[in-house]
Amino acid sequence: MLDRTILREDPETVRWALDAKGVDVDFDEVLAVDEEWRELKAEGDSLRHERNEVSSEIGQLKAEGEEEAAQEAIDRSSELKAELQELEERADELEERLEEALLELPQIPHDSVPVGDDESDNVERYREGFSDLRELPEEVVPHYDIGEEMDLLDFERGAKVTGGGYQFVKGDGARLEHALVQFMLDVHREQGYTDVFPPIPVNSASMRGTGQLPKFAEDAYRVGARQDDAYDDDDLWLLPTAEVPVTNMYRDEILLNEDLPLKHQAFTPNFRREAGEHGTETRGYVRVHQFNKVELVNFVRPEESYERLESLLNEAEEVLERLELPYRVLDMCTGDMGFTQAKKYDVEVWAPGDDMDEGPEEGGRWLEVSSVSNFEDFQARRAGIQFRPEHHESAQYLHTLNGSGVAVPRVMVAILEYYQNDDGTVTVPEALRSYMGGQELIEGHDPVGESALGTGDGE
Repeated sequence: MLDRTILREDPETVRWALDAKGVDVDFDEVLAVDEEWRELKAEGDSLRHERNEVSSEIGQLKAEGEEEAAQEAIDRSSELKAELQELEERADELEERLEEALLELPQIPHDSVPVGDDESDNVERYREGFSDLRELPEEVVPHYDIGEEMDLLDFERGAKVTGGGYQFVKGDGARLEHALVQFMLDVHREQGYTDVFPPIPVNSASMRGTGQLPKFAEDAYRVGARQDDAYDDDDLWLLPTAEVPVTNMYRDEILLNEDLPLKHQAFTPNFRREAGEHGTETRGYVRVHQFNKVELVNFVRPEESYERLESLLNEAEEVLERLELPYRVLDMCTGDMGFTQAKKYDVEVWAPGDDMDEGPEEGGRWLEVSSVSNFEDFQARRAGIQFRPEHHESAQYLHTLNGSGVAVPRVMVAILEYYQNDDGTVTVPEALRSYMGGQELIEGHDPVGESALGTGDGE
């Protein structure tokens, strides 16, 4: 969340951030609550000071035999106690309202972020891998078709077992996914990351700490909900991203200066209700409700966070570079960067199986495989994560960053499409072959069951 001093000293910047990120909040009401709370705190301090003075007078008056004056002081002390209790109850009520309001205020974009309304205003920084594209078949088959033809992806049975947006990944498809995960973990270990395998359910406090609550509650899968629909810490959510548990590992803790920077990576399944908006986004393995991902989470000193952001971007890119997949990097504009980020890059891989306008000249489309973000101290304030620069100094909030390293299903999509051959096979990227027992080609499998025959009578 934002530092309260920003609300008081620079409210116009907060108004600008609300507008730039398209967040609808009654900011005047937030300021009014904060002002009344500060007035009550000042009044409370005054009442406490008076009560202390009166209390010190009582003993002195009694010692001097001034019983009537002492009783008046006692009565006044009781009045002050009652006034103070009433005032503190109102202040506590306002404090709770203010805390809830602060959770609705977005992060302020960094000065370097492009100003824009939506994805059309994002700025492409560069492309990589297009100078030496591999020779593709005359017509590249979309991953959802070749995946089903080769019996690598089974959407129909996934929908039968669970519902739309779920799938089985089978045979060499499953081997390819496992290989990608192990490959990514190895790459990031080389980059200095420590492995973390976190709990999959997370509580409401963790979801609030990284900004998923209350803003994105409708996009998450909730379990153990209470009857009154309140977000209690006893409620659990299936994690939407490993960012949530890994960041909250250090919730309400003070780290030491020598602990930083901390670099953690976590492989997890992730669960989101997103179902895509239109067209091919809703087909296949692009927008699904359960997907695997390697997440990179960094905890750093504030003065180092923007240098670390650039390094984090390079660490995510290295996965695509070693896989020799073409990609591009976007500098996200204010209106498309998200609620919690101060600055965000998207890394998008090129998948040539669909001829869509937003792809490069060769056709195809862009698939986001990583969002690399600097949250500055926004998450740290929500989660209470601090560090002590020196042992004798006061603690301060650190900065958090994260990025996918990377989302597995969309890289699978890119491989199935970009590495297709004229004979209908798929070449295994060289970087993955050692993870697949030296296998160089994916040739598919024969489907099983009567449905594979195309009839229901076994003929």
